[in-house]
Amino acid sequence: MPKRVLTGNVVSDKGDKTVVVLVERKVKHPLYGKIIRRSKKYHAHDEANEYKAGETVRIEETAPISKLKTWKVIERVGVAKGPTVEADV
Repeated sequence: MPKRVLTGNVVSDKGDKTVVVLVERKVKHPLYGKIIRRSKKYHAHDEANEYKAGETVRIEETAPISKLKTWKVIERVGVAKGPTVEADV
């Protein structure tokens, strides 16, 4: 059985070797038919602490690593947009 792979944005990188990834999906409302957004946060394993908040990453389902972590980050999809600093000339 293939492992599930999801894409989302890192919203927190505070934990050691852990990132929190927000995955958004669009679903049709069962009665009204309008397309609505549903989101869920996943705790994912980041062995080298290399992923930062704001980056878009791809996560893969794994065997449980801890109480909350059953996903691991497999690759970076988009780069974080850091704050722009303007120098006074």
